[in-house]
Amino acid sequence: QVQLVESGGGLVQAGDSLRLSCAASGRTISTYAMGWFRQAPGKERDIVAAIMWNGGTTYYADAVKGRFTISRDNAKNTVYLQMNSLKLEDTAVYYCAADRSRSRWYSVHPKEYDYWGQGTQVTVSS
Repeated sequence: QVQLVESGGGLVQAGDSLRLSCAASGRTISTYAMGWFRQAPGKERDIVAAIMWNGGTTYYADAVKGRFTISRDNAKNTVYLQMNSLKLEDTAVYYCAADRSRSRWYSVHPKEYDYWGQGTQVTVSS
């Protein structure tokens, strides 16, 4: 069993930066693909970024491409999401998730992730 805990969210102004962290415990996530998702009120949970187990391949949603960077430190059992040039529409609860499957580099579908954190709120104001 893996426990994931997100941190780093908060209230910022448009144009600011934040770095989210996702610390894993219970077992190593070094063989798991990891993803960051977000969910705004009344909307579905959508993929933001994903990274394969060794960091060799990453995915970004079009809405964040060029502004957000996903990374991982397997030695620290931690995944990060660097968010720059934040926009009002980035406001959401951000979730970290782990995918145990070894048959794919990563997934963009929430249902294919096995473990989830509790989420961290990111609010961007004008």
